[in-house]
Amino acid sequence: MTIASPKHPWRPTGKTLLPDFLGILLTIFISFGIIKLTPLSGKLGFAVSLVLTSLVVSGAINYFRRDRKAAFNAVTSVLIYITGTFLIVPVISILIEIIVKGAPGLTWTMFLNDMSVTSADAPANEGGLLHAIIGTGYLIFFSSVLSVPVGILTALYLTEIKGRFAGIVRFFVQAMSGVPSIVAGLFIYAVWMIQLGNQYSNIAGAASLAILMIPTVARTAEEVLKLIPPDLREAGLALGATQWRTVAMIVIPAARSGLITATILGIARVAGETAPLLLTVGGADAVNLNPFNGNSSALPYYIWKAFAMGTDQSIARAWAGIFVLMALVMTFFTLARVFGNRRGRA
Repeated sequence: MTIASPKHPWRPTGKTLLPDFLGILLTIFISFGIIKLTPLSGKLGFAVSLVLTSLVVSGAINYFRRDRKAAFNAVTSVLIYITGTFLIVPVISILIEIIVKGAPGLTWTMFLNDMSVTSADAPANEGGLLHAIIGTGYLIFFSSVLSVPVGILTALYLTEIKGRFAGIVRFFVQAMSGVPSIVAGLFIYAVWMIQLGNQYSNIAGAASLAILMIPTVARTAEEVLKLIPPDLREAGLALGATQWRTVAMIVIPAARSGLITATILGIARVAGETAPLLLTVGGADAVNLNPFNGNSSALPYYIWKAFAMGTDQSIARAWAGIFVLMALVMTFFTLARVFGNRRGRA
């Protein structure tokens, strides 16, 4: 008895790929023809003609090969691919630009020295960004200490307590997400420095960043807590535990990896902010180990100051700082994805 081998009708064959391949060639040929015969010119004109031609050709091929629904599906698929390309290409372009211009300026001495005895327009082997790295570390640590408890407690109020003010709290959390970063810096500057008479410090900068970080942590933590099955809460209450004990002993441990992800996303959100720091940290060229007093610096401030000088050496330093900052932010996003995948597997 012979057993027939299974067939896979969805596997592409030469007959199915040939019309698509011819359609691609026809699209490119027509696009070049439009560039030659119409006022459209340059890269932008070619991109516009290529998009329009690909929509028409793809729809026509699938209409004659199948039916109208297939043509509509093909046009929709082309639009999805085009919009995805428009999203990915600028991001890749920015990454390549930062790597090409920033990586050559990196040296080991940059991570061991500050700018206290040199200036931004000095050769690259003089000075470094140690003071900016230490300042960024202080800012991230203290802004997390200030914002993470508030953000998580806000999420718990919205998902577990669901009090009478839950709608108002959610509205203000969403409104805070759209607050310009300079407004947070102005608020801390007006209250902490002008009204209370304090000086520039890392704490002031961390407070301004915490204002921006709270809504990110709160909204992400809220979505994470919504994923916890209600059965776990009901089981804790059925065993006689109070609501807060159930939240502390069951809900929070179950959502731990997701809450860590919310924290990391909040850190990545504020790690590259510059505007609030211009009004709160004061800027410094030397290492300041006291986060509570005195001018300090951070990587965004270091980059802004180097670009403002405008010389070739200072701009090269700024690109190197951008590369380090990008590596820092991408590290945080990678950690967020890792913890998010763990949560998903759980």
